[in-house]
Amino acid sequence: MRVRRRAAPAPPRRRPARPPARRAGWGARRGARSMARAAGGLRLPALRLLLGLLLGGLLLRGGGAAAAAEPCQAPRQWEGRTVTYEHGTGRNTRAAVSYDGPNQRLRILEERKALIPCKKFFEYILLYKDAVMFQIEQVTKLCSKIALTEPWDPYDIPANSTYEDQYYIGGPGDEIMVQEWSDRKPARKLESWVGVYTVKDCYPVHETYTKNYSVTTSTRFFDLQLGIADPSVFIPPSTCQTAQSRKMKDEC
Repeated sequence: MRVRRRAAPAPPRRRPARPPARRAGWGARRGARSMARAAGGLRLPALRLLLGLLLGGLLLRGGGAAAAAEPCQAPRQWEGRTVTYEHGTGRNTRAAVSYDGPNQRLRILEERKALIPCKKFFEYILLYKDAVMFQIEQVTKLCSKIALTEPWDPYDIPANSTYEDQYYIGGPGDEIMVQEWSDRKPARKLESWVGVYTVKDCYPVHETYTKNYSVTTSTRFFDLQLGIADPSVFIPPSTCQTAQSRKMKDEC
């Protein structure tokens, strides 16, 4: 008698294992590791060069290249217009200016923008080499001769000035790049002079003076032209031969 053997049951089917889910940021970490391996393969001089180029690009984008700027040479003779604001009195004075740096001469002709009762307008001729200033009343030509006690202060950027900033004045399509300088020193946190000059031709744009921690005057420059059209503007009129010694007031 034969005994029937039962067929062995088939082993259960196993489901194929699912690949582990990638965590967020896995690709970024893999890329970072690849970059690290690539950087590790570079020699030290090449790596330093690469880092230097990257840092230099960042500095150029951020304007850091101007940090090594040196003061430009401002024009030594020019004519133009200015507006000077006196912070103590709140007064704006508009004037036509002739500037002669080599001969240390300055001529200031106050401009009449409106008829102001009891307001006098003057012409000033400052001759620093002779330490004298002439004040001429524009209507009567009455003249005052006054000694100059302050030294010649040219419209330029002193060689020992401190670089402050570089930026554009205006907007897209109509802008001018300027640099800002001051006489601030490490031992003195506050400055007594701040000057803004154009980068291209070093024309003065704006100057501010402070004294005893307060702003005294602010001057804006515009419509500048190189050279002196008529050098005789520095010659006082004949009425100054009998000039008085006291300064005239600008009110009646």
